[in-house]
Amino acid sequence: MATHLLTGAGSGIGAVLAERLLERGDELVLLARSTERAHDLRADLPAAAVLVADLADATAVEAVADQLPASLDSVVHAAGVVDLGPVASLPTDAWQSQLAVNLLAPAVLTRVALPALRAARGTVVFVNSGAGLVAHPQWSAYAASKFGLRALADSLRAEEQEHGVRVTTVFPGRTATAMQEKVHAQEGKAYDPSDWIDPGTVVDAILHVLDLPADATISDLTIRPR
Repeated sequence: MATHLLTGAGSGIGAVLAERLLERGDELVLLARSTERAHDLRADLPAAAVLVADLADATAVEAVADQLPASLDSVVHAAGVVDLGPVASLPTDAWQSQLAVNLLAPAVLTRVALPALRAARGTVVFVNSGAGLVAHPQWSAYAASKFGLRALADSLRAEEQEHGVRVTTVFPGRTATAMQEKVHAQEGKAYDPSDWIDPGTVVDAILHVLDLPADATISDLTIRPR
C-alpha cells in the first residue's frame, strides 16, 4: 500500500486524483488551507488524513513537517491560484499570492517531505501548466510562478537522483476545472468545459507516473487539448 501527500485535493485535478488513489486502497495525507476546509475534506474523503496549512503561508507549510509519515511514496503538488492582468496594472498582492502558493509552498513542502520521500525512494510530481512553458499576455505573474516551478523541479531532479527520488513535471494545457472557469471569466470569454481536457485524463497521466517501474523515470510530460 502506497502513501501519498497531496495538495489541491479540494477541486479539479487534485480532487479526482485523491478519489482515484483512495479507490485503489492507497493512503492519503491531504493539506487544507483552513480548519473549515479540513472539515469539508474529511467529510468528502473520510479515509484520508487531513493536515491544516495555508499554502500562502510558508511558515504554516513548514510546520507540518512533524505531522508527516516517516515514508512517502509520492508528493503531488496539484494546488494553484491564478490572477490575470497586464504587468502595467497587476497589483503587488496578485504577484505575491501566486508566487507564494504556486512556487514557494511547493518548495517548502518538498523540503520538509524529503526525508520521507528518500525513505521510500518516492516520486515528486509537480502539476505545472502550459503557462510554465510559454508566457502569454496577461499571464505574467502566473507564468513566472510556473516557470519557477519548472526550475525547482529540474534542480530537485538532479539533486535527488542519488537518493532514488524521482521528479516529474506534468504540463497540462487548459483543463476543465473551476480554475479554468475563473480564467475564462477574467478573459471575458464564455466557458464550455467540453472544449478542454477532462481532469480525469490528466489524472490518468499522473497515475502512470506514480506507477512507473523503478527502472525508468519521466522527467516532463506535456498534455494538450485535442
